[in-house]
Amino acid sequence: MDTRRLLRILATTLATAGLLVSGCSSGGSAPSASATGSALPEDLEPYYGQKLRWRDCGVEGFQCTSMKVPLDYGEPDEGDIELAVSRKKATGPGSRIGSLLVNPGGPGGSAVAYLQGYAAIGYPAPLRARYDMVAVDPRGVARSEPVTCLTGKEMDAYTQVDQTPDDDAETAALKRAYEKFAQGCEKHSGDVLPHVSTVEAARDMDILRSLLGDEKLHYVGASYGTFLGATYADLYPDRVGRLVLDGAMDPSLPAIEINRDQTAGFETAFQSFAADCVRKQDCPLGTKSTDAAAKALKKLFTDLDAHPVATGESRKLGESLATTGVIAAMYDEGAWPQLREALTGVKRGDGSQLLALADSYYERGPGGTYANLMFANAAVNCLDLAPAFSGPPEVEKALPAFEEASPVFGRGFAWAALNCASWPVAPTGSPRRTEAEGAAPIVVVGTTRDPATPYKWAESLADQLSSATLLTYAGDGHTAYGRGSDCIDTAINTYLLDGTPPEDGKKCS
Repeated sequence: MDTRRLLRILATTLATAGLLVSGCSSGGSAPSASATGSALPEDLEPYYGQKLRWRDCGVEGFQCTSMKVPLDYGEPDEGDIELAVSRKKATGPGSRIGSLLVNPGGPGGSAVAYLQGYAAIGYPAPLRARYDMVAVDPRGVARSEPVTCLTGKEMDAYTQVDQTPDDDAETAALKRAYEKFAQGCEKHSGDVLPHVSTVEAARDMDILRSLLGDEKLHYVGASYGTFLGATYADLYPDRVGRLVLDGAMDPSLPAIEINRDQTAGFETAFQSFAADCVRKQDCPLGTKSTDAAAKALKKLFTDLDAHPVATGESRKLGESLATTGVIAAMYDEGAWPQLREALTGVKRGDGSQLLALADSYYERGPGGTYANLMFANAAVNCLDLAPAFSGPPEVEKALPAFEEASPVFGRGFAWAALNCASWPVAPTGSPRRTEAEGAAPIVVVGTTRDPATPYKWAESLADQLSSATLLTYAGDGHTAYGRGSDCIDTAINTYLLDGTPPEDGKKCS
């Protein structure tokens, strides 16, 4: 399990798993230069001057195309890569506002799959009427030069490695697992690994904005997508249109603080789940108190570490996969009933349901194949920031702070943060305040009990961005837009349709 900035929506992942963009046929084009009129570096003119040739995707109502971007923006003449793009054109009635680019997070989540599986259907009809709904898989992700690291069998082994080592031998085994993962990425995707940073992905989005004919970028980003959107705003503040950053990240934090904050975030989410569970007579963690439930879950993990349970297939459910399954259910309170059933099954010796939750988190298909989510996630994270830890001694030193943040998950989260220590490419990014001076109003959304993007990150990002408005959802789950709050949805829809942001500090439930 690697939780560091694996920021995505479980329900969306389940809805979009397995969707493919089919081969495409002929279509139109877009303007050949930057629609803002800003001067372009001469070596980028061919990229801003290309024409998009839209084709029928084979998915009803959608068009697909590909766009070329420089592999290395420092040396644009040295080669390029192709990114997959999809759109669903505005349906009317009403005047077209422009393109609305969407990104579901990750890093590593397929924006194209999200668009085709949810956004172009689930977003409100008035938005779909007046915007072309558009998505691009970022470099290294899904259909855009995907990073590849391990085979399906190798990933099965990787996901079962003990991430709460009890002795030197288990620590060494975990370190070897991270090293093998990194070596696999270098072997299979060495050319692209140095060039999948968030800054490069944001620069790619500006090329797409121009090719779509838009003077400004209109964008809805969730989870990691908020980091991508904020990075774009900081690079191109004069090109910011209507930006919604939902489930916000804090770009000013180093990796160790991100990991520790997420640890506390998942503890908050678990406490909320436990409080709900103990009120039910069939709660598999008991009915005494949330503290007692936490102790019961920790004991269950310890028992599974010693004695994995059957799942109905060759893989057994041990502590690592069980922890991942529980983590997956923390993203959405709608998964809590499934988690209760899964934990009840484990107590009866059946780990199949909790394994299914873990598989959804890892995007493992029924045939044992994995999407590239985990590969891209590590590649982007390890390039964007220096590692949280350089080796096991640093993890050991940090364990008390992580376990204080979460008695249940702290130890595993701390060791998971070791994954970038063996990365074959040096990081190119660093923590920095993101201000986007001169940008149009931006809406930052935070959920008070969000496990993956703690609410204080939204507060911090809204404070950093010069034109931000903070919109708060007092509730559970990861992100807020489109998850059942009319107050949140109305505020965001109004902003996207007429450009009027909600009052700063507005709270919804």
